[in-house]
Order: sequence, then structure tokens, then C-alpha cells
Amino acid sequence: MRYIPEEVSAKLASHEMAYDAVKSALIAASDSATIFPVVLAHGSEPTNSYAIKSSAVAELAGLKVGSYWPGNDALGIPRHNSIILLFDQSCGRIRAAVEAGKLNAYRTAASNAVAANALARSDAQTLAVFGAGHQAEYEVRALARIRDLQRVLVVTRNPEKGTQFVSSLNEEGIAAELMEAEEACRVAEIIITVTPANAPLFDAAWVQPGTHVASMGSDSKGKQELPPQLFDRARLFCDLPAQSRQIGEFQHARDAAELTAIGEVLSGLKTGRSGDDDITVFDSSGLSVQDLYVAQTILDLLDA
Repeated sequence: MRYIPEEVSAKLASHEMAYDAVKSALIAASDSATIFPVVLAHGSEPTNSYAIKSSAVAELAGLKVGSYWPGNDALGIPRHNSIILLFDQSCGRIRAAVEAGKLNAYRTAASNAVAANALARSDAQTLAVFGAGHQAEYEVRALARIRDLQRVLVVTRNPEKGTQFVSSLNEEGIAAELMEAEEACRVAEIIITVTPANAPLFDAAWVQPGTHVASMGSDSKGKQELPPQLFDRARLFCDLPAQSRQIGEFQHARDAAELTAIGEVLSGLKTGRSGDDDITVFDSSGLSVQDLYVAQTILDLLDA
């Protein structure tokens, strides 16, 4: 068994490699991949949770264990951590174990970037981001790599974190500022939510025609970031419809709501944005097949 520690996978991770791997994984998810039901569990303390996601494609099979320990904030370390296990399909033993704390952050942000590149208007330059935590930083940078962002509007309930986040982005040459939710939604052309919220973060009426909206934080039952009223005005996309209805943002959508897998858009089987006034919503509940592809990419880089 090959063991790739966090220090190694983190050094090899990048927005570019994650984007390519995740794009291929999302296409596979709507085509050849078998994706198994998510197992949600918790540690000795119920507030400490983890999820087991598993899948198989022709060339890869395995699983990811992703943990969320909110108390890690007090320790100065990320709340999220992950490890990916790839099976040797010839005998069922573990072929590789890849620690993926930082890699998972790149992978999650890549899903957002891939979807935004396919669904957001080509001239979209103003981004509103709800959340100022660890993952929000990766989301903004992944989008900035593929789109010419002129303004980043940060909406957060934690002014201290928000100020630090804005300062960090400005230092990198990404023009950012703090803004209240309503004003940010009304001027944004792309809105992303990266929070652990259990209730809508804004009013559906604030979202203007032509906006692309992405929920990145809803990945278990009860979580919610977007107002369901928005779904009636929008075209709805997600990484996997069945999973999104179970644990993603679209658990709050009407049963009759039409959900399109983003992989079908990427492969040309379905239409994405059909006009400049479309509101598009993308829900990323997170797929194991994405983890398999990025883990294999790490192994390939090590063998190159």
C-alpha cells in the first residue's frame, strides 16, 4: 500500500490540477460511474461529524472519509479533514491511502469553478461570496483563475474573519470588500455560499436575472443556504441529482423540480445557460468520484 501524507499531497495540489481532474470526474458521474449512498456519522461528541463517500468507475474504485470538527478553530487548524482510499481492484486490498485535507479544499473549489465556467455568463465579473472561512478562500481563488473578477463582495457574520479575508484577497490583487447581503446579491453576477448554514442566507427577490448561484456548503440533511423560492425562477444543476435531493441544497426543492447533472452539460448532452437572463443554480454536495480522480492525479504526479 502506498501512503501519501498530507505534507506531500498538499504540495502537489493546485487549482489547475484539481480543475482538470474534477471536470473529468463530473462527466464520469453522469455517465459510467457508480456512486453509492453516503454514510453520515459522528464522533464521540455528536458535534464532530464525518461522511463516508464511495464510488467506482472502470479504472478506479474507493472511498473518502471527510471529517468536520468545529472545535478545531480554537486549535488554529482547519475544521475539515479528509483521507482517500483507492482499492487494488485485482485483489481488494488498499492500493493507496492519500491524506487530502488541502487537496479536498482544492477539489471542492474546482467543482464550483467547473460549474461556473459552464453556467455563468461569459461577462460575469462581480462575485458575492457568503462565508469567510477556510474553504471560501479556495472558492474565490479557483474562480479568479478562470474568470476576470473585478469585484469580490464578502458577506459574513464574523467581521473579524471577513476583514482578514478581504485583506488577504486584496494583497493578492483581487479587489475585495465587505458588504451586506442584500446589496451584494443585487449587484453580483455570481453568488457562492460556503457556510454550514441551516437556513437561507438571503432573499430570493434580491437575485437579479442572469445571475449564477452556487451552494457549496449543503452536504447533509438539514443544511440549507439558498431560499427555495429562488428555484422556481431558476434552472437547476447539481453534481448528482439523487444525492443532491438527499443531502444537498435540493433537498429543499419541490419534488417536481427538474435537476440536471452538470456532467451532462459538460459532455454536451444537456443545455446549460440558454440566455443572458437565465438564473442558474448549482448545488455541490460532493462526490466520491471527484476524490478518486484527484487522488489518482496525485499518484500520477508522483510517478511522473
